[in-house]
Amino acid sequence: MLISVLKETFPGERRVATVPSVVPALAKGGNEIWVESGAGADAGFVDAQYVEKGAKIVADRRDLFGADCLLQVRTLGTNLEAGQADLPLLRPGQIVIGLADPLSQPQAAQQIAGRSATLFALELMPRITRAQSMDVLSSMATIAGYRAVLLAATTLPKMFPLLTTAAGTLSPAKVFVVGVGVAGLQAIATARRLGAVVSAYDVRAAVKEQVQSVGGKFIEMPLEANAEGQGGYARAMDEEFYRKQRELMTRVVAEHDVVITTAAVPGKKAPILVTSEMVRGMQPGSVVVDLAAERGGNCELTQPGKTVVENGVSILGPTNMPSDVPNHASQMYAKNVATFLSHLVKEGKLQLDVADEITRETLITRDGKVVHPKVAELLAGGRA
Repeated sequence: MLISVLKETFPGERRVATVPSVVPALAKGGNEIWVESGAGADAGFVDAQYVEKGAKIVADRRDLFGADCLLQVRTLGTNLEAGQADLPLLRPGQIVIGLADPLSQPQAAQQIAGRSATLFALELMPRITRAQSMDVLSSMATIAGYRAVLLAATTLPKMFPLLTTAAGTLSPAKVFVVGVGVAGLQAIATARRLGAVVSAYDVRAAVKEQVQSVGGKFIEMPLEANAEGQGGYARAMDEEFYRKQRELMTRVVAEHDVVITTAAVPGKKAPILVTSEMVRGMQPGSVVVDLAAERGGNCELTQPGKTVVENGVSILGPTNMPSDVPNHASQMYAKNVATFLSHLVKEGKLQLDVADEITRETLITRDGKVVHPKVAELLAGGRA
């Protein structure tokens, strides 16, 4: 099977779908690997490194579409404008693997179906034990949680650690992490390593021990609800729940120098957890880093892709954090993709077993149709 790795065309995207060290794993079973010239340059991987590992460098992007399988970080659903140029090049039966955001952009999946290509959306990977090594969202969340703390540390007009000096004692920064998934846990661990005093909150009380295991203090709030959805993802709650949650959080937010929010529900607008009133209660110089900015934001004042200053408080709305650490983000993503591909391809041929949960949940289009039930329902005007 011929596998092509495309250079990303989304503005500012520096990741690449595979790295040189993963090429031998992709080539197992007689697969041939083509890589678009310059595809890995922004992540620190030059063409010669791919060639050294057995890949062929191809200069003309159109030639890469002669492959049986295309690997991307961002497929059309996450690259709506620039991705249109690739759409006419897709061939019937061709496999496309990457991030596709099908629950928010189902029309993009329909366009790919119109080309009779087979699309797999990696963000719908089920969170089950045997799929952990393929879980792209967890890999990228690890990068985002780490990077969020560094952004906060460089923006906050204080240092994170407790310091006792000849000029006096400097108090440690206080960091509050909202949402204790993979990104949240990484943020807690990173902030602790920098010397901050870290607290965290999540609607899932079961994560208390995880917070404590990485050095954080779990903030408990008297809210009765089970917010853990299918597959380990957080599920959306009703507005009354979020109203009560905001009331209880107001005092907690005011006590911290940094607030990092990570609460996102796949395919839905992020819930507002930090209101403008809470921001007004924070000390001037404080920082909010909103990792849910791409989904609208957990902070009422967040503007995706921008930094907003309100009453001396900086609200950061980064939208593509993994791309800020493209080398390691690409390494992790490439490993996830290679493992997923080995699950799908046996003896050099694609073998789709829709009875298998991993295949069934990630398969979006096939034989000219949108076959994922939730995406098909969205296209029909229903609700996922």
